[in-house]
Amino acid sequence: MQVSPPLVEAALHAKAIIGESPLWSATERALYWIDIKKPALYRFEPDGGAQRSWALTSDVGGFVLMQDPPGALVALRYGLHRLDFATGALTLLAASPFDPALFRFNEGACDAQGRFWIGVMFDPLEPGRRKEKGSLHSFTLTGGLRAEPDLSDLHNGMAWSPDGRTFYLSHSYERRIFAHPYDFETGRMGKSGLLATLPEGLGIPDGAAVDTEGGYWTACHGGGRLRRFYPDGSIDRDIMLPVSQPTMCVFGGVNLDELYVTSARDKLSTSQLEEEPLAGAILRLRPGERGAIRPVYMGLELGRYRS
Repeated sequence: MQVSPPLVEAALHAKAIIGESPLWSATERALYWIDIKKPALYRFEPDGGAQRSWALTSDVGGFVLMQDPPGALVALRYGLHRLDFATGALTLLAASPFDPALFRFNEGACDAQGRFWIGVMFDPLEPGRRKEKGSLHSFTLTGGLRAEPDLSDLHNGMAWSPDGRTFYLSHSYERRIFAHPYDFETGRMGKSGLLATLPEGLGIPDGAAVDTEGGYWTACHGGGRLRRFYPDGSIDRDIMLPVSQPTMCVFGGVNLDELYVTSARDKLSTSQLEEEPLAGAILRLRPGERGAIRPVYMGLELGRYRS
């Protein structure tokens, strides 16, 4: 069932090339996000509209906040780096486990214990290459990068159920969303089951969020909508958006009842951009559900559901 929300507003007219990976910090009441192709990391305060940015040196596919000193782990094409917020300096933590001429990192998220999970995208610097698949990885400061048993040419949609026992992951080019049993104490994912498939014409399943009722929200990139699935994979509803390329959503606001949605204007023609003046904007709406808390800090033994 398609339902148009009563209000979808532009929280920020960002005009991002590929706006992605919104991350809500409840303690700061701020939204962090990236523009993959700019490339840059941003910090936006919805109350007042203040924004700060940090320029990056190559395509950024994901990030998570770090502490002591304040900064972020940013997944650049050439490796995982620590970004110091005070100086803008980048320090290499782990080199890319793939050929960066063919792949880049794509989609990153922390589990309840602060492990950083990061996927890949086949995105060659030179066109015409035959598509290949790369491995999903997890990362900790003590253990480094660890290859995980999942191959895809475009990982997306990482999220965990409210109890942390189910790990959701999309293979976007296949238009399939998977649900893996997950042991958050050891960081091990079990054999996947198919949660849902997007039909042709609705784009691909991109970034995602989970609400307190266990609903899984996916941004339909190319489909101009958010789709909410029940935990059993059945469709609850669609929320239509004024952009064709939503990329990811995250719950934010004081009560986690606001849904922020990043979007892209990449590869849209001049006429399409005229029809979509909000392409590349960060949108905001209140869907009626509240979000499950999403960890924003990387570390070890940080405690479940730290925000």
